[in-house]
Amino acid sequence: MCLILFAHRAHPDYPLVIAANRDENYQRPTAQAAFWLDESHILAGRDLEGMGTWLGVTRDGRFAALTNFRDPREAKSGAPSRGRLVGDFLASCAAPRKYLEQVRDEAALYNGFNLLLGDASGVFYFSSREAAPRQLPPGIYGLSNHLLDTPWPKVTQGKSRLAGVLEKGVEADKLLELLDDRSLAADASLPDTGVGLERERVLSSALIVSPLYGTRASTVILLNRNGEVDFTERTILPHGIHAETLRYRFTLSEGQAA
Repeated sequence: MCLILFAHRAHPDYPLVIAANRDENYQRPTAQAAFWLDESHILAGRDLEGMGTWLGVTRDGRFAALTNFRDPREAKSGAPSRGRLVGDFLASCAAPRKYLEQVRDEAALYNGFNLLLGDASGVFYFSSREAAPRQLPPGIYGLSNHLLDTPWPKVTQGKSRLAGVLEKGVEADKLLELLDDRSLAADASLPDTGVGLERERVLSSALIVSPLYGTRASTVILLNRNGEVDFTERTILPHGIHAETLRYRFTLSEGQAA
């Protein structure tokens, strides 16, 4: 994932709202969102190269999502797939904080990442660039390829637009529209992550379009106060073309998440 906007206990009817874009090389093999054959309680897309995922939920109310921390100057060749961190949590029964403490101890093996996860006990965050995991209080958050709530333009604008959706009526299609924003940020507001100005421009939009790399999927997860989950995923083809939109709805088997 390269943009995750989420509201945690910020709406009376929806304790958890997630709107996220996954950006990746177009050639990397990927499976669309589905309940996994080998872990039938997990609903997520799948990276068929590393066999992990970038975002997923389970029937009993666990969820997890990941973004890469962008710093090409510290890239490790041969590092394990970061998507396994998401899939392993969803497949486990580990408490979120305990799981993140285990991840912290192994974080140096991976390229930089941010990991967001939770269950009925709350929402937790850990970055490989920080010392320890933390539990998040209720609020509206944004996460891209730096630390949580780093004020990159698409993060601050996305959080503001998410707040607007929460005020006017929570709908998956409204959140997909939010994620489809292709406007580029002004040069003066761009970060310097070591990829050069031209690349920073391309990466500054919520939905990224470039010849070899871009947004591959937009995903919305809505959890209402009755424990009902609405999972919507829109596939994005090269050149930013909208393809199939998949929708899954189910009721949590145990309690309520987040």
